Amino acid sequence: MRLIRGLHNLRAADRGCVATIGNFDGVHLGHRAVFQRLIARGRELELPATVITFEPQPLEFFAPAAAPARLTRLREKLDAIRNDLIDQVMLLAFGHRLAAMDARTFVQRLLIDGLGVRYLLVGDDFRFGQNRAGDYGLLHAMGEEAARSGAGFAVENLHTITHGETRISSTRVREALSRGDLEQARHLLGRPYRIEGRVVHGDKRGHAIGFPTANLNLHRRFSPLRGVYAVVAHGLGPEPRAGVANIGTRPTVNGQDCRLEVHLFDFDETIYGRHLQVEFRLKLRDERRFDSFDDLRRQIQLDASAARVYLGVAERENAPR
Repeated sequence: MRLIRGLHNLRAADRGCVATIGNFDGVHLGHRAVFQRLIARGRELELPATVITFEPQPLEFFAPAAAPARLTRLREKLDAIRNDLIDQVMLLAFGHRLAAMDARTFVQRLLIDGLGVRYLLVGDDFRFGQNRAGDYGLLHAMGEEAARSGAGFAVENLHTITHGETRISSTRVREALSRGDLEQARHLLGRPYRIEGRVVHGDKRGHAIGFPTANLNLHRRFSPLRGVYAVVAHGLGPEPRAGVANIGTRPTVNGQDCRLEVHLFDFDETIYGRHLQVEFRLKLRDERRFDSFDDLRRQIQLDASAARVYLGVAERENAPR
């Protein structure tokens, strides 16, 4: 998959494609239905399927404190899009210049002059441009206008994708994760929910109480998950490693930043700098503050035992008590 970072990196050979535009946070089944339709149309026209997306997401630029928790950071999103066999991604930096661009200029510069889009697929609620003035009607009109000079594009409105009778959306995935319903999230995403990150040095408190943890950079302001979970970690060999994880602000140590800490069962290798994908299998409890580190240690032992039972991992005879 080719990643194009901004219009200035377009090559002459990049002109001519079929495209869709959106945030695509989570890359859930609704997004994947859009991609499948786009790829099919691209094959008919013998043109590459292109996903146009933004970093940061527009609401993160306009109102960062009110922006919802990211389901996927950029690397995770690009990996998921690549797995769906999209040919290329146009990544636009969302800042003051793009926010101030009126809708007609956006279409002309990006879709017509830049990518040479021949077919555009958008969701039924897609809005764009300054003050969100652009919509499906404007896209259709400009596509027809440009066609008169041989540079037009067709627009198709992909209507709502549902799971049961309810719309599939990133909001629904966040809601499922926030209440610990990992099975519902899996149905909406089409895969188990994961968070990826590189292992960094922590404060070593877990090691001091007998439960060393791999600490992962989240690279996001907020997490859609909070609490303690049974997990499996990918990236340390051919087989996933089972463990128990805490994601939150660590109230017992007066933590402020949101962290993901993973204790891997029966594992004592040094893995700083390694990139892990942590797959969440079961929520065990909410995060809470303990009066002492002894109380915390005892609770982690209970959490680890519960996670071992759920994941089918036998407990060692010399496990910490």
